[in-house]
Amino acid sequence: MSLLAELNPQQRAAVEHVEGPLLILAGAGSGKTRVITHRIAHLIAHYRIPASSILAMTFTNKAAEEMQSRVASLLSYEAYAQPQLSTFHSFCVRSLRRDYPAIGGKRDFVIYADDEQLRLIKTLVKSLGLDDKSFAPRQVLSKISGAKNRGLSPRQYLAMASDPKHERIAMLYERYQNGLRLANALDFDDLLLETERLLRQSPEVAERYNQRYPYIMIDEYQDTNRPQYELMRLLTSKTQNLCVVGDEDQSIYSWRGADIRNILDFERDYPSTRVIRLEQNYRSTKNILEAASSVVANNVERKGKVLWTQAEAGPKVGYYLAPEAEGEALFAAETIRASLAANPSRSIAILYRTNAQSRLFEEALRRYGLAYRVIGGFSFYERAEVRDILAYLRVAANPADSIGLLRIINTPTRGIGKSTVDSLEHFALEQNLSLLQAIERGLERTAGLTPRALQSLAEFYKLMAELRTLALVPTPVDEMVKRIIERTGYAKMLQAEATPEAEGRLENLNELINAATDAAARGEDIAGFLDHAALISDQDDYDPTAAVQLMSLHAAKGLEFATVFLAGLEEGLFPHSRTSQSPNELEEERRLCYVGMTRARQQLYLTHAARRRRYAGQASEPSLPSRFLSEVPQALLQDLSPAAAPLGRRYVTEGYNQDECPKPFAASGRPTYNSVESIHQFFQRPGTQRPPAFDPPAVPPRAAAGSNVKLPLSRTGARVRHAKFGVGTVLRVEGEGDQTKLTISFPGYGLKKLVEKMAGLQPA
Repeated sequence: MSLLAELNPQQRAAVEHVEGPLLILAGAGSGKTRVITHRIAHLIAHYRIPASSILAMTFTNKAAEEMQSRVASLLSYEAYAQPQLSTFHSFCVRSLRRDYPAIGGKRDFVIYADDEQLRLIKTLVKSLGLDDKSFAPRQVLSKISGAKNRGLSPRQYLAMASDPKHERIAMLYERYQNGLRLANALDFDDLLLETERLLRQSPEVAERYNQRYPYIMIDEYQDTNRPQYELMRLLTSKTQNLCVVGDEDQSIYSWRGADIRNILDFERDYPSTRVIRLEQNYRSTKNILEAASSVVANNVERKGKVLWTQAEAGPKVGYYLAPEAEGEALFAAETIRASLAANPSRSIAILYRTNAQSRLFEEALRRYGLAYRVIGGFSFYERAEVRDILAYLRVAANPADSIGLLRIINTPTRGIGKSTVDSLEHFALEQNLSLLQAIERGLERTAGLTPRALQSLAEFYKLMAELRTLALVPTPVDEMVKRIIERTGYAKMLQAEATPEAEGRLENLNELINAATDAAARGEDIAGFLDHAALISDQDDYDPTAAVQLMSLHAAKGLEFATVFLAGLEEGLFPHSRTSQSPNELEEERRLCYVGMTRARQQLYLTHAARRRRYAGQASEPSLPSRFLSEVPQALLQDLSPAAAPLGRRYVTEGYNQDECPKPFAASGRPTYNSVESIHQFFQRPGTQRPPAFDPPAVPPRAAAGSNVKLPLSRTGARVRHAKFGVGTVLRVEGEGDQTKLTISFPGYGLKKLVEKMAGLQPA
């Protein structure tokens, strides 16, 4: 059978293109991997191009291996050698191992991983006498990596520095590079940069590579950064036989250096480019595809595609508004239970914007006895920051827990070094003491300990004694967790790092407080909460073949599932609050939503909660529906919410109406999930309703013209108008009288905290 027989006309045109630059705009589920592998096989089998002349690069080893396997199934390798299919970094390592001496480099360099990089930065910060809180190593390393991704040398970074702190980071950058050179080491950014320098500074090497690889293909081109772009320009300077495959609508990695301009400006860089659009989708139903396309069509920075499918319309997109976040998770668990009962082999994914959201879904799935896997990260209770705080809690409750104490004795860093810990462990073993008892004895005897070690140990011992006293009182578990995070300085440490990773870890700590608050509401003490956490994180309970998978939206890219739950569609959560001030970042959030929606083959659910506990608060607060929900045509949605639209509207604006609140909600307004019967009662489905989130919020009527009546702006859910930010909704009210402060969500501007007296607000 011909290699072209199973391809559609657009795929076939892409495969048959041989000479000159080619841009393949491959929509979600349009068969881009098929096109790449068939094109490679067609070049070899039909045009007799040597396999060694073809270079294809992608971003993960898994993707490279998949492409290699597919090409192998299309060709007989007894007759043909293998083309080079690899990641960018693998290609660069091979190139430098061979040709690095051409520009004065050494072939036997070592590659520094994250731990080695951080250790070097810590040493440099200390050697310069800088405060490691102001210059947190991870923050410094993030800045250096960002500079490298933009192609900035230490000298160029210094020239752009706008304040003394960035000048010092430039100094650290320069010393960091010197440290790498002294160690004959490269970090992952350097692998790209040094290969680019090799091709730029050695015309002979560049000529050889251009001759060796006259046919180059790049997968996921929308995810390339500037050094990767420059590398491709140098590798194709002679033939320009460059084929790039990508989708600007799936560009979601700007935070790690990806530059969407690379794909948007490809035709400018290669004027003779042929553009082929792969628009037939082979993955999703018509309803899912139309819903996703309607969302991403609101972006400006796109080249544009009209995706279509021959698949059936399929069920409408499920829409669910839960009264609270716990109900959102239970809806997913109940729906999954029913789905798997009907079809145990069905693949299902729960996707969320931040990893902290996994906790409620994990607990709901466990309540239903459903096996699951957490992809792209640890289970919530296995994450380092969560385990650290739980270790403090364990030692406070049980001072004999020496293993827990070893984990936290120098976390956050407090000047208790390895040699001190080793001495304490040896003494504890000799005297048959717990590690905490060994510390107490060591402070009494002071033998073998430096004054600095003694001071650090004394402060740590005092901290643990304070926490032990609180545990004995006893203190409610949620208050205990808050006190630990505050007193240990853990939150301050992460805030000082000021990196996206640190922000995610802070969100996890806030979610841990939420979990402890839920435990306290269930009447659990510290021991009960620790037992609960231990059961949740029991790795023996994990099923590697689980049908249900939990992951962040970023981790889901490239995957597909029969059923997808896209959770937490609320302003400030998705789109994320930090993106509200930047049109470009907001467009990336919308692309992320599109990626999540197009992971679904047969059924898609869009869910959110009317109220959610935020910022580790005691009470849940009203949430605004995500703007992305309003971009989905209502005709494509089926409302599965537990109440009619008017009630849902009150959830969003005013909280619960206890008289109309559906059972099994108690008079407190909080759901009661104490029995299987009540859970099933909660999930009784009404008929299709108009999604409540799209109805205008219920607000007091406008005052008549000339009236002296003052409308109550200082209430949650009030709609107000601001001269600059336009119409917004009050989410939170703090203080009284002249000191009243309002937290208001303004679409397009995000959350704003304003003093009511000074803001000049008018009722909307």
